[in-house]
Amino acid sequence: MIPTNDNNGGQERRTLWIVLLLNAAIAAGFFVSGFFADSSALIANGVDNLSDTAVYGLSLVALTRGQTWKTRAAMASGVMLLIFAGGILLDVARRYIQGSEPIGPTMMVMSAIAGVVNYACLRLLQRLKDPDVNLRAATTFSFNDFISNGGILIAGVLVLWLGTNWPDLLVGFATAIIAIKGGIEILRDARAETKKSERRSS
Repeated sequence: MIPTNDNNGGQERRTLWIVLLLNAAIAAGFFVSGFFADSSALIANGVDNLSDTAVYGLSLVALTRGQTWKTRAAMASGVMLLIFAGGILLDVARRYIQGSEPIGPTMMVMSAIAGVVNYACLRLLQRLKDPDVNLRAATTFSFNDFISNGGILIAGVLVLWLGTNWPDLLVGFATAIIAIKGGIEILRDARAETKKSERRSS
């Protein structure tokens, strides 16, 4: 009979592979649509989903390692999220100075597709029992993505209605702020796990 731990490990691995592949596909969609739609919000979410894909890869490796490795992988995820946020803020500033002409309908369609995919990823991750610090970090990423998709949809409507680029820039900026918040939360969680481990070993 297979131990419960092995069953849980297998479920976690399958879930992470699914969300990794879905995020890689969505990232590609965001980049292509963001380029043609001249949208900071779409490109911001493309970078976000690409960084998520890397984090899910780290999480997969961490499943077969000890607690220390898992905590370090989660910390790497948090730092990556903060770096991503800095890049998005630079892109928003560039578009604000140079100007842009985002295409509202493209933003709306892409955000709706991504919203469905990210919601599915979030539900899959939430079904995992007793998630470790790394899996909690992965759930934070998916939740941030889902919230950002709603923002893009609203921005697309406003861009189409008002004929201006500020809603697109605002969502790009908001995506970066959400990423900063998520990165800080992940780092705090990882730090708390490190302290717990130190107390157990002492």
